[in-house]
Amino acid sequence: MALVLNDEQTMLRDNARGFLAKNAPIAHLRALRDKRDADGFSRALWKDFVELGWAGILVPQDYGGLELGYVEAGVVMEELGRTLTPSPFLSTAVLAATAIARAGNDQQKKSCLPKIVAGELIATLAVDETAKHHPEKIAMPAVRAGNGFKLNGAKTFVIDGHVANLLIVAARTSGKAGDTSGLTLFLIDAKAVGVRAERTSTVDTHNAARITFDDVSVGADNVLGKIDAGWDVLEGVLNAGRAAVAAEMVGASEEAFSHTVTYLKERKQFGKAIGEFQALQHRAAHLYCELEVTRAAMLKALQTLDDSYDRSGAIVSVAKARAGLSATLAVQEAVQMHGGIGMTDEFDIGLFMKRIRVCQELFGDSNFHADRLARLSRY
Repeated sequence: MALVLNDEQTMLRDNARGFLAKNAPIAHLRALRDKRDADGFSRALWKDFVELGWAGILVPQDYGGLELGYVEAGVVMEELGRTLTPSPFLSTAVLAATAIARAGNDQQKKSCLPKIVAGELIATLAVDETAKHHPEKIAMPAVRAGNGFKLNGAKTFVIDGHVANLLIVAARTSGKAGDTSGLTLFLIDAKAVGVRAERTSTVDTHNAARITFDDVSVGADNVLGKIDAGWDVLEGVLNAGRAAVAAEMVGASEEAFSHTVTYLKERKQFGKAIGEFQALQHRAAHLYCELEVTRAAMLKALQTLDDSYDRSGAIVSVAKARAGLSATLAVQEAVQMHGGIGMTDEFDIGLFMKRIRVCQELFGDSNFHADRLARLSRY
């Protein structure tokens, strides 16, 4: 398959770019930050996303969604990266929609998916328990109690966890930390007794939370998928999230690069634009090539999720690892080419650097995915 967008995907990209440039420029992020908004995102803007159909991109038509694909979701994520727009799109429209659509039973799908499409439900995935992303190290126990389970423990860096209505929680029903077997996914009401969410302040002004579970009772009908067999479901959902975050980093890094090229053309020194100096031209050309290779890897990962969802792990890791490295290079070069002024709050480059640093860690950094790729290539 050609590594380019088709006509419909290109139209979606153009519409999303125009909409976000008008309604959610970087000034929108600054306003949320400066007024210390309690939600950390605009509910009015999220309503606009819903009306555009973005919340239902991955939801089957039987439940009111558009039933498009991961390439289309990645297109929206890329444009969100260009404007650094905080929204529940990743947590709800990508992670939660994927998990429920692929692993939920009929009742769970009927209960949740139409609400996601209508913007009535914000849902998220709660996985990690340590500072770094290691899903196989999940240790939080889910102990059988009557006809259900009781959960005790905590999850860290849960995207949009402080505003979510529904939590998709990965817990251990058998085995020990490090085992891929023995994991189970649960649908848990965020307002259930014993659940407490504490918003985590991140450097990029986006949203995450630490969520604790104190004797939280969960019925057997809230199990997502099969008991003890949640690993494959979890890996698939995480792959979707990783590819989406890679797309966001591509958008952010290309926008940072665009700002830098503009600055090179405008800033004058010794009577000429600094972009005329060959050393800076070489660095800009090198960065452009790196971003183009990363774009190809990202698009291939999204296409593979659409065509061979269960066999997408390797290319997703390639895309996420490359996106982290090239995006980091993009913002580092942007700061250096802007000079010291690039780190001032007046310029947007610092905001891109902060968001990319968080995205690098989200669902595994470049080192995590290099190791994961090496393991996958042995099989």
